[in-house]
Amino acid sequence: MPVRLRITSLFVLLVFIILGIVCGSIYYFSYKERINTIKSRLTNRAITTGRLFSQREIFDQKMLRQIDSLTSVSLKDKIVQIFDENNQRVYSYSDQPNDRLPVDKGMLHKLKNNERHYFRSGNKEAVAYRYTERSNDIVIVSAANDEEGKQNLVHLRNILMLSFFWGIIVSLLAGYFFSGKLLMPIKNIAADVSEISVQNLARRISTGTVKDEWYSLARTFNELLDQLQESFELQRRFIANASHELSTPLTSISSQLEVTLENERNPEDYRNVIQSVYHDVRQMGKLTHTLLEFARASGNKGGLDINLIRIDEIILRLPSEITKLHKEYSVILEFTDLPENEEKLLVFGNEALLLTAIKNIALNSCKYSENKQAVIWLAIEEGNVIISVRDDGKGIPESEIENIFQPFYRLEENKSEIGFGLGLSMAHRIIKLHKGFINVKSVVGQGTTFTITLPSAANISKS
Repeated sequence: MPVRLRITSLFVLLVFIILGIVCGSIYYFSYKERINTIKSRLTNRAITTGRLFSQREIFDQKMLRQIDSLTSVSLKDKIVQIFDENNQRVYSYSDQPNDRLPVDKGMLHKLKNNERHYFRSGNKEAVAYRYTERSNDIVIVSAANDEEGKQNLVHLRNILMLSFFWGIIVSLLAGYFFSGKLLMPIKNIAADVSEISVQNLARRISTGTVKDEWYSLARTFNELLDQLQESFELQRRFIANASHELSTPLTSISSQLEVTLENERNPEDYRNVIQSVYHDVRQMGKLTHTLLEFARASGNKGGLDINLIRIDEIILRLPSEITKLHKEYSVILEFTDLPENEEKLLVFGNEALLLTAIKNIALNSCKYSENKQAVIWLAIEEGNVIISVRDDGKGIPESEIENIFQPFYRLEENKSEIGFGLGLSMAHRIIKLHKGFINVKSVVGQGTTFTITLPSAANISKS
């Protein structure tokens, strides 16, 4: 069933229950009020008749019947009967000749002082009342047909049924109309989403001006589209750059082999060609390995092996790691104001990836530093682990800082340097996977400082 029909059905069901309760309650209490009213009127009639009957020296039965016949009330087919202590009828009056009311003698016998009993007989309603004043012990039975009250009740019932019926009809139409209005933003969102494709990821969903649930839904969709567009753009650039980086050594290998096979060569020429091809193959191998590491760093955090790691122990490994890769590179460690509580140095993360990230930044600093040296500073600030990597190299122009974390991106003046332009991008993604971030401050001609901020394990546990 469509959502619009479900909302309408639920709304109509709710109105059905509410109207049913309201109309039923009105009819029920009106019915009870009519019963109480007729009981009260018949009882008052019985008491009045009993008082007149008890004054036999003033009112005989003939006069009493005249009084009863002259009494103007809205009740029809009135009957009044009086029974003595032996349950014998001693007085009787009826609007219609020969109209009698059958009375249960057992009920008369059971009545106590000033007690009344309500009962029905045909279309009449009756009250039997025991009157015991002035040494009298009689039972007056007063009955009548409350035709006006019954007609009013029927009229009320018809009004309530009509109101109930039209209330359901109106609620059905209103529910269908307002559910359409309510779901209109979803239809608009669905229409906008259906027009978005890989070729049209720049389009966004209109959020409207009212900050309600639909606004939040549209904004969430737009944030998702932003991430998708960024991912597609990164993937497109990555594939284009990776294809270029791989095609360069392949083209070189193919050209060298093609030229070599055109003519006979001496052993020394073949050796030179083989060495050149070997160099290109090694470059391709390094690039392939780097691409695999980059793919791993770009993976989902849920698939990583996350443990408690002491960040200072990782940094202490960097001097030997850097020197092992490049003998001319060196790293200087500066640990200042480290906390006495070693737990503040713990972070949640993957040791291999964090080592790769910090090492890549340090290698980058050493590569472009005049003295091939990087200074690493470690501190704890406001529950976060702060790692700064500083060099005294050429510096990075401010306009280029936002691009240095893009895959395969390299400054124009650095393209002659050996590398693929993936180190900083890989470091940025690794730190991002660990809920951290990297800030860059650089002054052209003076050097660059990369500041890594990671949440400590103690800070995450408290939150």
